[in-house]
Amino acid sequence: MKAVVWNGTRDVRTETVPDPRVEEPGDAIIRVTSSGLCGSDLHLYEVLTPFMKEGDILGHEPLGIVEEVGPEVTSLVPGQRVAVPFQISCGHCTMCGSGLQTQCDNTRVDEQGTGASLYGYSALYGSVPGGQAEYMRVRRADANAIPVSDIGPDDRYLYLSDVLPTSWQAVKYADVPEGGSVAVLGLGPIGDMCCRVARHLGAGKVFGVDPVPERRARAETWGVEVFDPADDDFAEQIRDRTDGRGPDAVIDAVGMEASGHGTAKALQKMASLLPKGVAAKFMETAGVDRLDALHTAVDLVRRGGTVSLSGVYGGMADPMPMLTLFDKQIQLRMGQANVLRWVPEILPLLDDADVLGVDTFATHHVSLDDAPRAYEMFQKKQDGAVKVLFQP
Repeated sequence: MKAVVWNGTRDVRTETVPDPRVEEPGDAIIRVTSSGLCGSDLHLYEVLTPFMKEGDILGHEPLGIVEEVGPEVTSLVPGQRVAVPFQISCGHCTMCGSGLQTQCDNTRVDEQGTGASLYGYSALYGSVPGGQAEYMRVRRADANAIPVSDIGPDDRYLYLSDVLPTSWQAVKYADVPEGGSVAVLGLGPIGDMCCRVARHLGAGKVFGVDPVPERRARAETWGVEVFDPADDDFAEQIRDRTDGRGPDAVIDAVGMEASGHGTAKALQKMASLLPKGVAAKFMETAGVDRLDALHTAVDLVRRGGTVSLSGVYGGMADPMPMLTLFDKQIQLRMGQANVLRWVPEILPLLDDADVLGVDTFATHHVSLDDAPRAYEMFQKKQDGAVKVLFQP
């Protein structure tokens, strides 16, 4: 089959690899019909390369058709269309029972000290082959695969794998009061969807901050007040619109690759050039993120407000503004999205009304063969790229 594989820093290729097969009784094999390119994939493209190996199959946002099931799979049948969460969970442990599927007791990557295994996301999360491919092996299929209607375009349901639950959790964690205000830093796919979800869930004022004009214009069509972080007074402008206090909540949808910290960027670059074992140890003990977005969130949010992190961070030596966090009595919530916790709330919204605009959310639909260009275009924010979908 064809698959998008990692071959080095900023080097992804479409190659022919062996087809997946049923290896455990609870497995299912799906024929992937659509798979998303995520901002988190860009971390593997450059920053987290010490944890990658040549030939790793990328991608963690798949939707497809069940082709084969293992003998213990009871809830799925061939021909069924399913979305696959980016994390793998067991569905019956204490963590899963409490809605924390990312912390699953039975799929954690203990040798790395990390949470539940993730598709297509490096040795840090189990080196599980991902979904930017023609076929994919779904682990623990009964507990994870989400059956969806076979009517309607893939774009309607694909985002259940990551974008929708990640954005939903970010807004829920932000705890925006009814009619309150929230600022979203970064208007890529997650930030854009966070704005839409916040409006849907009752936020009175939604502010979006992003340096890319096309992304600001896209969010503006959803009633978002947008700002360019290059404007030195953008934070003051937002405070002026919130009675001088700042928004009730700020969502950081940027993460570890934020601009503004040249030293951190240099350290990330240095780590990517070190030998694999040395680089991985460096990242695990002294990794530093670019924290411009996080510091902006802490500065911007009102006293007693909430900062919700959906952008991925990976540093172990990040300097946190503890004085400000403590002094302003800020609540800080974060973590990988617990997909299955939120799907029951989201799924009813994916009807003909399309209240979140999922049908037109993607900016580009490309083939697997176009993966090298798609990654480059998405990283460099070229050609209006916000959400790219692969269609094998």
